[in-house]
Amino acid sequence: MVRHCPICDRDTIVGHGCRRKQAHDQNHDWIRIRRGQCKICQKTFTLLPCFSLPYTHYSLLARSEALRLHFAEGLTWEHSAPTLQDPDRVAPPSTLRRWARSLDAAASLVHLRQTLTAIREWISGGMVLYHGSLPLSWPTVALFLHQFWPWPLRL
Repeated sequence: MVRHCPICDRDTIVGHGCRRKQAHDQNHDWIRIRRGQCKICQKTFTLLPCFSLPYTHYSLLARSEALRLHFAEGLTWEHSAPTLQDPDRVAPPSTLRRWARSLDAAASLVHLRQTLTAIREWISGGMVLYHGSLPLSWPTVALFLHQFWPWPLRL
């Protein structure tokens, strides 16, 4: 658990319970996330894992899979829905288009397509890409791109 409070700039955050959050992807349906509270300023914080963005129902892994299927594999939005743990849940095409629209600008989509195509060729060719000591595969490419791509926080 992160102990450093960004408000009062001290190591005063202590555990303050847990809650559930939707994070749909192939391995998750709902996840348990920790909460913390600063004992000085009394602010409460939700500590999200890196694959789950705030205010979203699908994980970055599911979002990256849908974008990969559409942009790199050339599938339609209707056929780009990611595989989810719950077989009865399917992300509608309008949701997938919204994820792509929020990439910020049409110019970004050209670069995104080129980037995803290059990464797919590298990984398919057996090349292992690294970000620091982290080996990249399709599930980790989303985390890598989210950190370095000029996207808004909500994909």
